[in-house]
Amino acid sequence: MANVKKENTSNGGGMVSGMIILACIGVGVLIWKFIMGNPANFEGGNPDGIPLNTLGQVYHGGAVVPVLLGMLLMVFVFSIERFFVISKAAGKTKLDTFMTKIQASIKQGEIDEAIASCDKQQGSVANAIKSALVKYQAVKKEGFNSEEAAETIHKEIEEATSLEMPMLQKNMTIISSLVSLGTLVGLLGTVAGMIKAFGALAAAGTPDQAALAAGISEALINTATGIGTSAVAIISYNFFTSKIDDLTYSIDEAAVSIVNTYRRFRGSLKQ
Repeated sequence: MANVKKENTSNGGGMVSGMIILACIGVGVLIWKFIMGNPANFEGGNPDGIPLNTLGQVYHGGAVVPVLLGMLLMVFVFSIERFFVISKAAGKTKLDTFMTKIQASIKQGEIDEAIASCDKQQGSVANAIKSALVKYQAVKKEGFNSEEAAETIHKEIEEATSLEMPMLQKNMTIISSLVSLGTLVGLLGTVAGMIKAFGALAAAGTPDQAALAAGISEALINTATGIGTSAVAIISYNFFTSKIDDLTYSIDEAAVSIVNTYRRFRGSLKQ
């Protein structure tokens, strides 16, 4: 039953991500067509004429430009979505403050207080730590030795973390894919533009340096836009990967403290 629910959630999330991708491409087309292609951006009000500003120059980059604009929008949209999700996973209060309080409670053996703090904090980190604390109380009642308890607690927190990680890493693959796709699509647009420019020059039969320079300039717009998209995607991906690593490190740190606390408890019983 849980597997069916997980599969349905995954399928639903995939459909939403697909709709966002299509919407971003659609918005990119609208921006390219109606904002960059506005007649006011061109000499004589003709979109096929000489551009008067940067918007007009980018418009002349060709049909690949709206795709690149859509990809840039995807980076921003999925980055905003990841920011809110990861912030929620960290909990209601600052993660460092929460971890300091939890560590102090665990070291003092105040497990019930630590569980209460997790309930107040909420979020993925608090949920995983709470699972380990509840398991701590269970193994304490069962009277496991320290090694059996360590294995049981680590297994519990690994299972809890594995349930939380898919939510944290969702859509990260899209952002990481845009790192490469931005540059590749930009180069594709540049190559297509260069072919078009040299084809027009060959058809004219006479060298026209001004026309060739204009054609190359328009083709390189795709490269510039693609590189810009990739740069933003790299920054976003590395930032959120670092945030996720901080969350998982906090969970592991709490698990070690819980195990050490149990070992001290078992050691005190043997004295």
